[in-house]
Amino acid sequence: MTDPAKYAGLTINQPDVALIFEGGGMRNSYTAGMVVELLARNLNFGRVYGISAGSSHTVNYLVRDATRARASFVDLVKYPRFGGWGSFLRGTGYFNSPYLYEELIENAAAGDPMAFDWDTFAANPAEMHIEAMDWNTGETVAWTRADVKDAHDLGLKVRASSTMPIFMPPTTIDGRTYMDGGMGDSWGILLNAARADGYERFCIIRTQPRGYRKRPMSRAAQALFRAAFRAHPIVAERTIARWQPYNELCDEIEHLEEAAAAWVFYPDTMDVTNKTTDYDALVRSYETGLAQAKRDIGSLIEWLG
Repeated sequence: MTDPAKYAGLTINQPDVALIFEGGGMRNSYTAGMVVELLARNLNFGRVYGISAGSSHTVNYLVRDATRARASFVDLVKYPRFGGWGSFLRGTGYFNSPYLYEELIENAAAGDPMAFDWDTFAANPAEMHIEAMDWNTGETVAWTRADVKDAHDLGLKVRASSTMPIFMPPTTIDGRTYMDGGMGDSWGILLNAARADGYERFCIIRTQPRGYRKRPMSRAAQALFRAAFRAHPIVAERTIARWQPYNELCDEIEHLEEAAAAWVFYPDTMDVTNKTTDYDALVRSYETGLAQAKRDIGSLIEWLG
């Protein structure tokens, strides 16, 4: 096993490696530990890709804020306006998305764990790539730095990428309405987007253990989604069909790993779900993920070469 201590104090720049964060809702409490460790080790990548909850990891990594990386998937559940069934019934979602994404990124006071330093984000030379899906056409829409004008706009686009069906209301930007990017052409892991940008080496941060594969939806669940999105059937059909292309993507990532073209972080365990809001459970998830990140970081550094 590699001793991570021997790499302390290094700054490593890897412009030829794409950093890719998988989504997964509150499962990202585990991989927040990896964000924190990447920042602690000064590992810098040329372009950072994130989809759904992974888009929050992307901006927290680019703003270089370890406190915010943890707070986004742990401390946030203690904020009075975080969400819950009352928020759901009021139409702001089980996760109160306008508050969590636009309001906090723009207005959180200095000292608040969710405060966002726009100037630091803007000064980071690394490019970003996040995606959402148009719920009318099924088109996948990507946003980079050039498409973001200020902190509010950034938060809105992260919300669009993260808009979980049923549990969060759709996000409208410039007259187009979006749902979770995980239903788009990248199917939740932005490998093909990174390839399209010319990358051949990938650092991929997964939120599911090694060997995980999705199962087809039950007929009852399919019926529920089709009823819930009767007016926007593409949302239901993409959700129902997602298991197969996602599993194929998992197969491909494993082949890349075998060929040493990818370094992949897989959680040793995953004891929370995408909708977990229990603070203690999220703390345990984060701390377990951080411990694994500290254990595995030396292996990543050696792979980076």
